[in-house]
Amino acid sequence: MTLIPVAYLSSYLLSMLGNSIAGIALPLIVLGVTGSAMGAGWVAAATAVPAVVAGLVMGVVIDRINRRTSSIVTDAVSAASVAALPLVDLVSGLSLGWFILFGIIGSLGDVPGLTARDALLAAVVRHGGITAERLLGMRESLGAIALLLGPAAAGTLMVLLDGSTVLWLTAATSMAAALLTLLIPHEVGTITPSEEAEATTGASSGWAQLRAGWRALFRSPFLVSTTVLSLVAVVALAGYQGLVLPVHVTLVGRPGLLGFVLSALAGGMLVGGAIYVVVGSRGRRRTWFLATMLGTTVGFAALAALPSGGLLLAGAFVLGLSSGLFGALLGVLMVERIPEQMRGRIMGTQNAMLTAAAPVGIVAAAALTEYVSLDVAAAVLAGAWLVGLGVGVFARALRNLEPASERGTDEETAVVSGA
Repeated sequence: MTLIPVAYLSSYLLSMLGNSIAGIALPLIVLGVTGSAMGAGWVAAATAVPAVVAGLVMGVVIDRINRRTSSIVTDAVSAASVAALPLVDLVSGLSLGWFILFGIIGSLGDVPGLTARDALLAAVVRHGGITAERLLGMRESLGAIALLLGPAAAGTLMVLLDGSTVLWLTAATSMAAALLTLLIPHEVGTITPSEEAEATTGASSGWAQLRAGWRALFRSPFLVSTTVLSLVAVVALAGYQGLVLPVHVTLVGRPGLLGFVLSALAGGMLVGGAIYVVVGSRGRRRTWFLATMLGTTVGFAALAALPSGGLLLAGAFVLGLSSGLFGALLGVLMVERIPEQMRGRIMGTQNAMLTAAAPVGIVAAAALTEYVSLDVAAAVLAGAWLVGLGVGVFARALRNLEPASERGTDEETAVVSGA
């Protein structure tokens, strides 16, 4: 493997690890400073909307400037916003307002940063001497490793270090991710749109280019189908992970089981990504896709039954395994089917929607649990996934997932390009 994919994957791992640690440590620090559980809720609510808006509009910027530069800048913004908190704590002490202010600033780098890395994938494949299947499989596995290590690292650091000091280390991971991205040659991130693209979008305003990206997304049956599928999966998984499972293990008197369930989920994702690295390029993609649909259905069904012990762990592992395979396969398809000049806008819109989908799943599960019952909440989330299963199995746009050379014509690219 050459330097380019190594730098890309290392940067991705550090960025994800920093986010994973901050996701655990920051709410605890807010709680310690404010003494109010609602404080953490206000911080989360205040940062969610800017993150979604930034994801929607920053895609235009990512499509206009070097993707490597975009990734570096967004990581630096995230690092600076996190590092500012312990600095303020040293100077004057923290309050809820400081958490909200720097949370909003940091959110402006989160979704755009994810989008910039996604948009850079195709160039890493071209210049890095690596197949898309191998790159995406490794990326899924590294993301799972970050999910496994992050909570444990956060818990350990919170014990060893005082208060906001932990955030120096999370800021350091984001800055290290930015520095590693510097190892990728500048020309890898250069955007060279086709003459047709320059004629149609090059001189347009930012708003016009943003609308062009939205039209390309919503007029493509393939992109609409995969986006709906991803949204349903995120809503269901967030509902289980963020509310149903914590409430369930508390009610059965085994709160410590939640950590093992989440570890089983991340472990499954790690194995799924590793499998795709080794054998993802073999066999028909439609077969791989249907296998992930079946595995995800089995996993959600197991969680919906609200078992305890081994069955719950097995269901989480199967769900994670299928998610790892699905994420890698979907990433390969995005690399192939989204035109270079529109990657920022299309992927930015998708990432913004997925960011908003997670709290929707948690709020829906909370409302159902509060006003109906936990069993109903679990069943409704599983039922929501059945909508995604129907899209995956029956959507015409998802019947042929092979490369363009095997499909004969690349109709999806023509649709996305606006032809």
